[in-house]
Amino acid sequence: MRFCVLGSGSRGNATFVEAGETRILLDAGFSGVEVERRLAAIGIDIATISALLVTHEHGDHIRGVQVLSRRYSLPVYVSKATREAAGKSLAGVFEWRPIEAGLVFSHRQLTIHPFAVCHDAVDTLGFVVGNGEFSVGYCTDTGSISHLMSHHLGGCNGLVLECNHDPEMLKNGGYPPSLQQRIRSKSGHLTNTAAASFLVELIHNGLKHVVLAHVSETNNSHDLVRTTVEGYLQEYDLAAGAHRGFSLSVARQDAVGELVCLAAADSSSTKK
Repeated sequence: MRFCVLGSGSRGNATFVEAGETRILLDAGFSGVEVERRLAAIGIDIATISALLVTHEHGDHIRGVQVLSRRYSLPVYVSKATREAAGKSLAGVFEWRPIEAGLVFSHRQLTIHPFAVCHDAVDTLGFVVGNGEFSVGYCTDTGSISHLMSHHLGGCNGLVLECNHDPEMLKNGGYPPSLQQRIRSKSGHLTNTAAASFLVELIHNGLKHVVLAHVSETNNSHDLVRTTVEGYLQEYDLAAGAHRGFSLSVARQDAVGELVCLAAADSSSTKK
């Protein structure tokens, strides 16, 4: 099983997941052309993608969904509430396949479990995508952590986890108070420390790779994200590295991330 964060941030989010001959995208928040370009950068032909999954209706997660669905005849798995909230942005997809939080469904070789997260959209979802041997947890755009989220993400072999902002940078930055309040709220976005604390709870022997995602370009930095999270892990003697069995990376907005291969012990690998 392989996955790759094609890009993540307030200007666009998309993640590629593959198991066997089944390839899907979780969100497509870039233009259709940009999604195609980013897939090509990791050697993936967009024509081999068989479905799109949507977390919620915000533009940085659905910008390219409709055009890609129509151009390549791709079904779109999305909740009814999210589809309605998206309006014209998702009205013309090739095929709509309704999903609900808590209801597991299958797509070819993949089993997918949507779960609710805490964000200011009508029905925001996270996903656990598995093939019976490995699984990837996808959780961005959440302002708080729930027991439900811990339950679903705790056994995953790969994780894409939001690490959005530093509170002091947000407070002292240029965002108006109303936007600051939205980001800080329980339905906004996770701070670095909240994400780090959550990750400590999620680490287990089967975890292979963690991608810290949706990093704010204004209220955060990649170096700060890594320093904060690694500091928490070291405090609990859980530092990433070969001796701990999992690796850590930080997703970028402007560049494609690692293509991560989830495999048995001593045979896992990553590549650009």
